[in-house]
Amino acid sequence: MSSRETPKTVPSTSQSREIFCQALLDQMTLREKVGQMVQADLSWKQDVKQLLREGRIGALLSIREPQVINEHQHIAVEESRLHIPVLMGNDIIHGYRSIFPIPLALASTWNPELIEAVARVTTAEALATGTTWNYTPMVDVSRDPRWGRIAESGGEDAFLNSAIAQAWVRGIQNYRDAEGRRVASCVKHYAAYGASESGKDYNSTDLSERRLREEYLPPYKAAVDAGVMTLMTSFNDLNGVPATANTLLLQQILRREWGFNGVIVSDYDSIGELINHGFARDHKEAALRSILAGVDIDMMGNAYHFHLAELVEEGKVPLELIDAAVLRILELKYDLNLFSAPYIDEGKISSALLRPETLDLAEKSAAESMVLLKNEFSLLPLKAAGKKIALIGPLAEERQSLMGCWCFDGQAQDVETLHEALQRNLPNNELSVTPGCSINGNETDFSEAINAALQADVVILAIGEADTMSGEAHSRAHLGLPGSQQALVDAVLATHKPIIAAVFAGRPLAITKLAQQVPALLMVWHGGTRTAQAFCDILLGKVNPSGKLSASFPRSVGQIPVYYAHKSTGRPIESTGTLQFNQAHKSSYLDESNAPLFPFGYGLSYSEFTYSHLKVLTPKVSRSGSLKVSATVTNTGKVAGTEIVQLYVRDLVGVVTRPVKELKGFKRITLAPGESTDIEFDLPAAKLTFLDLELKPILEAGEYKVWIAPNSAEGLEGQFELE
Repeated sequence: MSSRETPKTVPSTSQSREIFCQALLDQMTLREKVGQMVQADLSWKQDVKQLLREGRIGALLSIREPQVINEHQHIAVEESRLHIPVLMGNDIIHGYRSIFPIPLALASTWNPELIEAVARVTTAEALATGTTWNYTPMVDVSRDPRWGRIAESGGEDAFLNSAIAQAWVRGIQNYRDAEGRRVASCVKHYAAYGASESGKDYNSTDLSERRLREEYLPPYKAAVDAGVMTLMTSFNDLNGVPATANTLLLQQILRREWGFNGVIVSDYDSIGELINHGFARDHKEAALRSILAGVDIDMMGNAYHFHLAELVEEGKVPLELIDAAVLRILELKYDLNLFSAPYIDEGKISSALLRPETLDLAEKSAAESMVLLKNEFSLLPLKAAGKKIALIGPLAEERQSLMGCWCFDGQAQDVETLHEALQRNLPNNELSVTPGCSINGNETDFSEAINAALQADVVILAIGEADTMSGEAHSRAHLGLPGSQQALVDAVLATHKPIIAAVFAGRPLAITKLAQQVPALLMVWHGGTRTAQAFCDILLGKVNPSGKLSASFPRSVGQIPVYYAHKSTGRPIESTGTLQFNQAHKSSYLDESNAPLFPFGYGLSYSEFTYSHLKVLTPKVSRSGSLKVSATVTNTGKVAGTEIVQLYVRDLVGVVTRPVKELKGFKRITLAPGESTDIEFDLPAAKLTFLDLELKPILEAGEYKVWIAPNSAEGLEGQFELE
């Protein structure tokens, strides 16, 4: 059929999904089919509007203006031969107009229900403004804080990442607007992007297949199990084969083993970048390798648009492969209700944004994400009555940086500064404010800051990273406080005034000196639109901090990667070592501890929680049974508080070596002062499965340790046996 011919009949959306999409596919020319597999943004050098009229583009991305989205959708639906709407894709990572904490901070809530709620209201704002395809969540296990994109991740642990991945997918895809439209979630980056060498973005990844499957793939699998509609390939090569053309990842694991039937999209130009990888000679070969590996949509790669039809005509790509990909894309558009409701109601946009209940959720999530790392002398919560307060630091008057990276639609005008929030919350206090230095500058004149500290009763230091210092293409080799901020801390500390350090950042920092110096240390992260008020809520005790780290903090960059679920080695640091050359040799540094500055799962509260009476209720566990273990948790503090109780296990002897600890469960509990509760975990034995020497699942009999703990470095320890 010529592209100029009128279709025999445009199928009706009253038909079933299968009949409707197949009828549409049957009437498409090869060029129109390929068009569905092409995604472009408005920077593309081609005439996007004309290609929409010709049915040669199936998806657009990075269009933020609703009027522009509607304009292009009208062209696709009303001026093309087959009237097929386009997908509108955007990166809406932690909020659309109402900005929430960065994902790494949200992970520190250990609260999947809260994250699901964040995803749902974010989707409501995004869908009202035209986005129907959201490139989130990012579920890359991230153990290198030098990597800027750790800000977008759930941290270092596969189990926690998996729970968070499913929460994001549910929150995004279960929402429907009044017209029945939905947004497709796109889990990324598949796979192992978070393991890039030396923490440099886009760098190579080299992992054994065992580590890949056991440590890095579970969160992607969890997202697939939750019904995620689409998946994005990653930029990195994996063991010598770029992920965008990796048949092990895309065909064997994703399609065959996991049964994923959704749409696979490349990352931005990652098909074209096969040339830079040295994996393809030109765009034509890049298109060939990617389609044969299973990539359905080429995002800005200049490969499918120019070469895919030609490859089919040359017999190098089976038409059946194209038809299968296009059918998946059409079914996705059907499931999103785009054929019935392709347009935005521009009159309803303003009422969908910055709703009071959405901003309340932003404030709640920001407060829950903050992690209290140190609190000597119970300096926090601050007893502010009658006190002169000095707010010092380059983040004191910041708006944009409080939102963090990847918040294209957030507006600084919506953000209250720390100065403004403190002034509003403490109208009767004398408050002085001075930046002391810039975020990343080399200033050394701190006289104004010192004078402010000398005249104050207490100092609040607002220090850390700007929003532009984390995220994609923002890796850092040095993870201390940027610029001259540590020198500012030293100068203020010399005044001998009580100091509360509030650290704003998009990653774990190596702040060992700061942690030793100040009596109170709060990890605020980049918390979104309502960061400042959430900080005041924590500062003044209106909210009791409950956040726990989802990624370990290194003492120094030389420790990286430092994570809790490491292997023992033959000469573990905990042992007496092996006598060799008249010295005890162990796996350790000469000049640094093996332990992180702050471990995974760590976080303090204004309450004090004690753990007691560990009971292994099933000391012998059958393979079809469950481990049942309990402990008593008591709030021995003076205020009500929420504790995140964590369950860890260790397989002591295996056919392959196992980690020293693995997170297998967690529960959030809230206790009044003096209140105790028994926490019981029920862990099915099947959850102890790992991969044998042939990478096949095995549930191996043997002895295990188990901990019920406040973090990965402490807790009550017991034992059980798997029979």
